[in-house]
Amino acid sequence: MSEIKTDAERITLLEETIAHQARTIDELSEQIAEQWKVVEQTRAKLDRLTERFLSLEESSLEAPAITRPPHY
Repeated sequence: MSEIKTDAERITLLEETIAHQARTIDELSEQIAEQWKVVEQTRAKLDRLTERFLSLEESSLEAPAITRPPHY
């Protein structure tokens, strides 16, 4: 059997629900902000590693100096 609630009880229930949802939204927002920081840090590291890799790749592609072998 369903209990009939007064308007005051229904409003109280709605207020509690809204308060709970607002707290959940705040928590999720904080988590997203923290995750965004991690994403930005990871992106910065990837950019640095890419630059380093390209630099190393360029230096390894340079032709070595032509020298005479030591037995000549």
